[in-house]
Amino acid sequence: MKTKPIPIGARSRRFVLELPLERPDGFGGVIRSYAPGPQLWGAIEMLAGTERVRADRPEQALTHRITLRYRDGVTGAMRLTSGLRRFAIRAAADPDGRRRDLVCLVEEVSP
Repeated sequence: MKTKPIPIGARSRRFVLELPLERPDGFGGVIRSYAPGPQLWGAIEMLAGTERVRADRPEQALTHRITLRYRDGVTGAMRLTSGLRRFAIRAAADPDGRRRDLVCLVEEVSP
């Protein structure tokens, strides 16, 4: 994934990395909730907006690229929040392997 470097000064948005908590629901499944984790500074860039049909209802999906300082252990089970906005992490990668940046491809989730 080739991206242009984003200067530290452009990372002016505060995000909270939310960590998943799973507990049994009593029927063999799990109930997932999220606990707030560390606060991170990053830059956000909108990539695309699409409309799809889910359960016979139109639904809008917005995808973004969020660039953070490198952090080990970020997975697709986690999510990022900024104010009232929530972003489900779909992929997270170190674009050049130098452990300087972490680029997350995310989808905005309705509350």
